[in-house]
Amino acid sequence: MDLTLALVIGVVVIALAFDYTNGFHDAANAIATSVSTRALTPRAALFMAAAMNFIGAHLGTQVASTVGKDIIDAPNGSHGLVIVASALIGAIAWNLITWYFGLPSSSSHALIGGLVGSALASASVVHWDGVVEKVVIPMVLSPLIGFTLAAAIMIAIYWIFRNSQPGKTNRGFRYAQTVSAAAMALGHGLQDAQKTMGVIFLALLVGGFAQPGDPIPQWVILAAAGAISLGTYAGGWRIMRTLGRRIIALDPPQGFAAETAAATVLYAAAIQFGAPISTTHTITSAIMGVGSTKRLSAVRWGVAGNIVTAWILTIPAAAFVASVFYFVLHWLVE
Repeated sequence: MDLTLALVIGVVVIALAFDYTNGFHDAANAIATSVSTRALTPRAALFMAAAMNFIGAHLGTQVASTVGKDIIDAPNGSHGLVIVASALIGAIAWNLITWYFGLPSSSSHALIGGLVGSALASASVVHWDGVVEKVVIPMVLSPLIGFTLAAAIMIAIYWIFRNSQPGKTNRGFRYAQTVSAAAMALGHGLQDAQKTMGVIFLALLVGGFAQPGDPIPQWVILAAAGAISLGTYAGGWRIMRTLGRRIIALDPPQGFAAETAAATVLYAAAIQFGAPISTTHTITSAIMGVGSTKRLSAVRWGVAGNIVTAWILTIPAAAFVASVFYFVLHWLVE
């Protein structure tokens, strides 16, 4: 088998492995609030999230285009494929580390960090304007918007239902959370499955099996959608516990507000701007937003601080791991 073709196949396999880890790492994003409020059972929630992730992956390719074309320029041939493979391995390693410690870090930013790290190690071109415009600015804005929007929705719910019976209101919002959790899972598929599509398309470009103006092949969309759905169904119980209970003990109206706000931000970023934002950052900040409307002390800010630390470390840590793997793979393959 030709070395380039073998490397393309290897990169596709690694990319789908990353997509799978993304699914189980981020399963909690869509369903932690619904499970913690008992709106859905864990297994039913995971099945729903997996199905909606699969559907969401088919709703657009704007984010895939950003990841595949606007972050780095990898050289053609085996050298470029080593760069892409190193980026994926760095992202997978960081996903597994943060999953083990139960920290809801960003798979998206791990992937971006991996791409930047391997590109820098190989002296390839990094599109810093694309990184700033499509990654850094949305990375800062999306949690702020998620926090503010969730708080606003929660305040509106408090006002609208101020004279309602708490028991009846909670029962109603448990049903409503089925819809909001589904919307969140759909947004996760729309965002995160596309990132894997973008990396696979980048590998096809570098390997000479696609041209820059080509659309994302249908088999790439199906493979990425399937891998993230399977990973989601495998579950991410450690992170689910952090999001669902350790930041704040949620009730159904709060869960609905957080999921609705987060889903809105995900859709807007993907469809309007093609920005690969973090579903993890968005839902976590939305949970903090609804908690702050009750009282600031209701949010466990120590846990939130640990999560923010993981956010800050994700891109440089994944970049470092990817750069190490680049030198290893470069030595082995080339």
